[in-house]
Amino acid sequence: METILFLTHTEADGSLSKPAQETLAAAIALGHDLPGASLTVGLVSAGDAQAAADSIGGCGASRFLAVTGDDFATARYATDAAAAARLTEAAGATLVLAPGTSRWARCLAGVAQRLHGRADTHATAVAVEGGAPAVTRWYYRQRIEGVSQRAERPWFILLEPGAGEPWQGAPAHAALERVPVEVDERLRRTAFSGWRAPRMDQQTIRPEADLLFVAGAGWTKKQADGQAHPADAARLILGFLQLAQASLGGSKSLVDLSGEGQAVLPFMTHLNQVGQTGSTPRHPKGLATCCHGEEPHVVGWRFINDRRAINLDPNCGWARGKADVLYVADAFAVMEQLNQFLAGKGQTGAV
Repeated sequence: METILFLTHTEADGSLSKPAQETLAAAIALGHDLPGASLTVGLVSAGDAQAAADSIGGCGASRFLAVTGDDFATARYATDAAAAARLTEAAGATLVLAPGTSRWARCLAGVAQRLHGRADTHATAVAVEGGAPAVTRWYYRQRIEGVSQRAERPWFILLEPGAGEPWQGAPAHAALERVPVEVDERLRRTAFSGWRAPRMDQQTIRPEADLLFVAGAGWTKKQADGQAHPADAARLILGFLQLAQASLGGSKSLVDLSGEGQAVLPFMTHLNQVGQTGSTPRHPKGLATCCHGEEPHVVGWRFINDRRAINLDPNCGWARGKADVLYVADAFAVMEQLNQFLAGKGQTGAV
């Protein structure tokens, strides 16, 4: 029989994130499908974690465990690994499901090694096949989907954020058990010094945004008047991001231009790159502008539900089944009018 541990950390306000709720839903479903399986919740928090436990108290878990204290307020490999290992041992877990956040991705492989187990990251689904748990994930830059099983235990599985629906059950009081973890100075050698983040008007990557706006290299090319207009391109793109609260992506050709030091779109970096050698976002909607829908770029769009594109070429790759809607138009003109429309409505996030 399997013992499933849903492992997560709380946010700064003591709540559970959407990726955590998605992983909880997957853990509950897995427990229902595995004969005799039990579910335990493991929380890591700077506070007492009672509010977080109560928020998911109706999930059907048999136990609620928590490691708490100021040492666990922020991500740190040594303390996070110690907390995860102690919770796994306290739960007697054979399967550990955690959200694929940067915090857990940094340390859970090491915890698996410490406990003589195995770890799999970037899982998009966990199900039961042949009476045993099986993990689904993508390989070869999201071109091949594979399903794998492991005999080794404990098995740590990090679920990709956005791969499933979040748990939406009713809160209830949870009988929280405190799990002590001894933290000495050896584990505190890495110190958190503070946050460095861009101003809100400079933020271009918004993972929770409803819309992903992707810019291609066409924004930097010569336009109908024979001249390039990078300043106008920057104004239109940043204006749309602010008005629509969209997230910004870029084709490889465009981010490479920025990386070469050319004065094109200075706010575009390789962190914005979407595609075969970039990220694979999961926004509900996507709008591609001034790019041609090449396969290496489009492969990163496979999880976007509603894909639209603007391009002057009616025969570009987007028109060949890679976009749900293709607008054959000048992206400069379209975005100019769209920004005016959004500004006139006086509301953000309206797209």
